[in-house]
Amino acid sequence: MNTLNCNYELFARNIVSSENCCLVDDQGKQYIDFESGVWCVSLGHNCEQVNEAMINQMKAISHVGSRYSTQIVEEAAGKVLKLLNFNDGKCVFLASGSEAVEFGVQLAKQVMCKPFFLCFRNYFLSSYGISASRDNTQWISLDLSEYSGNAVDYLRDVPFGEIGAFVFEPGNASGTVKLPPAGLVKAIEDRVKENKGFVIVDEVTTGAGRTGKWFGFEHYNIRPDIVSLGKGIGNGYPVSVISVSKQVAELAEQGGFKYAQSHQNDPLGCAVVNKVISVIEENRYIQRSTEMGLVLEAELSSLRKRHQCIKEVRGIGLMYVVEFLFDKKDSLEMIHRDLFDAGYITGINAHASLLRFYPPLTVEETHIKSMVNALNGVLLKHGR
Repeated sequence: MNTLNCNYELFARNIVSSENCCLVDDQGKQYIDFESGVWCVSLGHNCEQVNEAMINQMKAISHVGSRYSTQIVEEAAGKVLKLLNFNDGKCVFLASGSEAVEFGVQLAKQVMCKPFFLCFRNYFLSSYGISASRDNTQWISLDLSEYSGNAVDYLRDVPFGEIGAFVFEPGNASGTVKLPPAGLVKAIEDRVKENKGFVIVDEVTTGAGRTGKWFGFEHYNIRPDIVSLGKGIGNGYPVSVISVSKQVAELAEQGGFKYAQSHQNDPLGCAVVNKVISVIEENRYIQRSTEMGLVLEAELSSLRKRHQCIKEVRGIGLMYVVEFLFDKKDSLEMIHRDLFDAGYITGINAHASLLRFYPPLTVEETHIKSMVNALNGVLLKHGR
């Protein structure tokens, strides 16, 4: 093996083809993907419309320099800003979700007039930069496990007069699906904005329909100033978007904010974003995410009634986890591997004792029911 494996054991070393939710290896075995790659293929693998848009753009131009652009960049930006209701806002297209989040935080740091960022503890934001380190010289982190339902009491000691921005991730929580209480999130937004602070939302995982709405923040009745997108907005192509309101854009330009990288505002990535949005809209995949999510919830909840080892089923849209009561992580790892051998790719967090299900928005009801049936068989095999 010539590539450095920095993360996980490889279960299948040679996937050779794909279509929608299905992957095929070099032995002809099929796998149904309930992880959407790394939560990226919102429209399924090998989406014909996205492929065609990429080919057409590559035949024209894939990459441009810093001092010139193409119309597709403006078109994609217009679509993203319209979805966010950022009238006269601005977009920058980048290459990864972490980059988009860090860009947003660094931009906010320049334009905010208070010293601290506020966030929820244990909610992943990015893999590098100050949005990853979150040291206590710049960040105040709230522990949701200490929240008892009273927002006033919970927030009593938060120094909102020193909070320049609230950085919010709407519930993916590093793939553990912990949805923050809507009333608390709204109360934080109100206090931050009363003190002239900004709201930054990390929609890298929860955007593009994953939660049954275009954006996860729409479940919280808040109005962000900065939004980062990634993963599903590129359907597997490495593109991300940072979008800012008119106010933030003007402050950034007045302050001389600078940022440059080689693939910033590339036409190819913009063509992908443009087409992904169009396909989602034309096929009503946001509504489908809600509908198939209800099927997934019902099937997993039915499974819970049959197996005492299941502690909880939780999620929203097509973002669900099943948490187990296992004492040893080895038990869950064996179940995860057996489910893969049965032809189903799912996520796992052994330390949190859960399996994860983030299928493409194009998932079929038959896929869901067959996967849950397979999981039922695996649990019975292990005497669970």
